Amino acid sequence: MTSKTVSVGLVGYGMAGRVFHAPVISCVSGLKLTAVVERHGGESVQRYPSIAIVKDVQELFKSPELDLVVVATPNATHFALARDALLAGKHVVVDKPFTITSAQADELIALARQKGKILTVFQNRRWDGDFQTVCTIVRNKRVGRLVEFESCFDRFRPGPKQGAWREQRVPGGGLLYDIAPHLADQALLLFGWPCAVTASIRTQRDNAAVDDKFEIALRYPELDVKLEAGMLARQGRPRFRLSGTLGSFVKYGLDPQEDALRSGLLPTGSLWGKEPEDRWGALDTCINGKDAREKIETLPGRYCEFYENVRDVIVNGAVLAVKPEQARDALRIVELAMESARLGKTVEAIR
Repeated sequence: MTSKTVSVGLVGYGMAGRVFHAPVISCVSGLKLTAVVERHGGESVQRYPSIAIVKDVQELFKSPELDLVVVATPNATHFALARDALLAGKHVVVDKPFTITSAQADELIALARQKGKILTVFQNRRWDGDFQTVCTIVRNKRVGRLVEFESCFDRFRPGPKQGAWREQRVPGGGLLYDIAPHLADQALLLFGWPCAVTASIRTQRDNAAVDDKFEIALRYPELDVKLEAGMLARQGRPRFRLSGTLGSFVKYGLDPQEDALRSGLLPTGSLWGKEPEDRWGALDTCINGKDAREKIETLPGRYCEFYENVRDVIVNGAVLAVKPEQARDALRIVELAMESARLGKTVEAIR
């Protein structure tokens, strides 16, 4: 690292900005949270007294000392804000989903290339401890030849949250756009592009205006991948289930980092992102006729690594961890899922 400090402007201080981006940025050496766009109120300055509150986002983009803009606003605004930030000569991080359509994503990728600026997407769940653990199990073939991979993100929220834009019938609203980009990104990172997509997207809760349940099946030549999420799972299914020729790995529970951030904790210290032993997954195998069961310690999750990588790319020209093309592909899976659900059939996975 050089001594350069990257000045960061955050657009939006709703849930994404307040819970994820601001605290993580504030804990990464070499990044300085300089300004936050809050059109109403000034909540951010209460926690980060040294920042400037900006009411007009275009004023933020014109700031000559700002290096990096983070877009953490409702999904439908991502494209225009990221485009304007790139046109203003800033590096850009966009909260997931990248945009509403893959065509918009392609346009932003081309613009970033033209401007010579970094463009990436906050696919923070690559740094969930459970997913990091799963990557190790797959890489080391602990279940043998993998034949089924299930990734499920269940919660129990029986009533829509009043006033929340994600619960409204707006572009990018609903559970599919909220969770599927994460699950698809993880699957594509592990297995690459699928052959076909089959999906079901439903609204299950009383008085809900948007989808709150989805099932997406990705078909590979020798592997079935299932990505699922729902809001009416009081007793959740396994977060991950891997089945192979030597056995299975099953992991329950969600990564603890989000809850810790929601409670106001900062992502620092040796215990950050660690799970207690009773949350670890179980590996059950039968090798050469011998049954074995082993608890697999969950690797510590660390969302800071996303922003550490962004810093290193800007300062030292490191390799970008989350390439915009990868985030675009995850969004394309969402589009294919919607097409499959609308047609009621399997669709070819055309990029």
